[in-house]
Amino acid sequence: MVKFLLGLATGVLVVFATLFLLFLSLMRFREKPPEIADNTVLVMRLSGDVPEKPPMELPDFLSSGPTPVTVTAVWRSLEAAAADPRIKAVVVEPEGIASGWAKLEEIRMDLDKFRKSGKPVFAYLRQPGSREYYLASGADRIYLGPSEPVMVKGLRAEMMYFKKTLDKLGVTVDVEHAGKYKDFGDMFTRTDMSPETREVMNSMVDGLYANLVDGIAAGRRKSAADVRAIIDQGPFTASQALKAGLVDALMFEDQMWGEIKDRLKVEPRKVSLANYVRVPPSGTKAQIAIVVGEGDIVRGDPGDDGIGESSLTSYGFTRMLKTLENDSLVKGVIVRIDSPGGEVTASDEIWREMNLLSKKKPMVISMSDAAASGGYFMAMTGDPIVAYPGTLTGSIGVVFGKPILRGLYDKLGVTKDSIQRGQNAGIDSDYTPLSPAQRQKLIDGIDESYRDFVGKVAAARHRKFDEIEPVAQGRVWLGEQAKERGLVDRVGGLDAALALVKEKAKIPAADKVGILLYPAKRSLLEMLTQRKQEDMIEMKAREVMGNVPFHAWMRGGYLRILPLAVDFK
Repeated sequence: MVKFLLGLATGVLVVFATLFLLFLSLMRFREKPPEIADNTVLVMRLSGDVPEKPPMELPDFLSSGPTPVTVTAVWRSLEAAAADPRIKAVVVEPEGIASGWAKLEEIRMDLDKFRKSGKPVFAYLRQPGSREYYLASGADRIYLGPSEPVMVKGLRAEMMYFKKTLDKLGVTVDVEHAGKYKDFGDMFTRTDMSPETREVMNSMVDGLYANLVDGIAAGRRKSAADVRAIIDQGPFTASQALKAGLVDALMFEDQMWGEIKDRLKVEPRKVSLANYVRVPPSGTKAQIAIVVGEGDIVRGDPGDDGIGESSLTSYGFTRMLKTLENDSLVKGVIVRIDSPGGEVTASDEIWREMNLLSKKKPMVISMSDAAASGGYFMAMTGDPIVAYPGTLTGSIGVVFGKPILRGLYDKLGVTKDSIQRGQNAGIDSDYTPLSPAQRQKLIDGIDESYRDFVGKVAAARHRKFDEIEPVAQGRVWLGEQAKERGLVDRVGGLDAALALVKEKAKIPAADKVGILLYPAKRSLLEMLTQRKQEDMIEMKAREVMGNVPFHAWMRGGYLRILPLAVDFK
């Protein structure tokens, strides 16, 4: 009887909770778009990572802050604000930015484009680092709190290695790869950078640092040499930053708004970016879809719909692509990729569906922070590829790795005994290392997959195999470097991708188009019913290990995956 009553009470609570969530979702759906008054200033408060996929919207009483806006939303909002007579200026307030450099380049380009409309951009900084200052340097005027330090001091790349930790645990990792730069397993087998990794990292840091210096120099009207000399003096106190010409005034935020009022000669009203994105576009005709592929590539489950937070599943992503194939309202597709790669079979499936869609719809590839290895492979449709100067791309190579846990089991007093039939039945065992014959078997498979990868790149890029192979080898390139080597077609952002897809779809360049973002926003109810335990595990793993493609690595098999887990600071 007690169990029955407990079950009944639980069922009633679940029903009421579900109805409550549905009520909240309906109320959110019925909210009217905000009304924008004359003399309004658009306020862009950016923090953390600026996502590609629309994040879940929570009710105010459950949310710890405003819902983050996507990169696409920033792009569309600044374009709309430039043409909106009610918007007089933009104030950007970046704080604690965690996005990669390619996303920052997109936002910076969007701010530069807004300024060309003749409207001013102001920036207010709180303890800025290089990321925040790079964005702010695109403003007409930069304000800083009177006691805020400016942590602009250059750029460094940090990589984490776990070999000594694994040694203490008694764990080893067997790794084989095709491509001398495909050193993904080094984090488990080395304690420092290999010569090949150091070569690549020096090249990338040089490229990203040059882009940072050039961006600051353009915004602050200084020479690149002057900016490098200033950065070498960092970090700065507030007064030192003012003296060095990094900021224009030391003020509290309310004082900044007083000065903005004087400069605009009106009493400014404010609208947040999160609210302004809800203003419906006007005068659009054709529809262009932007499909976001974000996260490490895994096959996933047949029920995946592409809205998961942490991974790019072949089941979910191909389902979204198939939806677009027969949608007559969609005149073109921009595939937005932000992925370090992942499973070979999953990236194959996505590549196939991408090619099928390409035959039915005009398509352009837009690369975000990373489109490397499997993330680059899926883009091999022969369609134009647009990358940012700082996009991590290429990494054309294949790797296999498996952990050997026997030493750990010994420490725990665990033993394994097995009976097997077939010479290679234990090839994926976590108790025994690879035999010479098994290792050669894996090497043969990796080499075959590598040749297939290079061949597909050569076909899509209209090049010979022997022209692509030297720039493959698992090496990671920045977008500008990839452009010089024929791996991408254009350096640019969403504006460039949109112009190309309109050209392919024979839409006049001056015509406005509607933007459909896939996947769409998620509700709280969808999150509660669809979020998986492994997503939570990966989130915790990333907190410890950094941006390691956890799902793909744990599933094993051949991987097309970015060899680097690196943090540029």
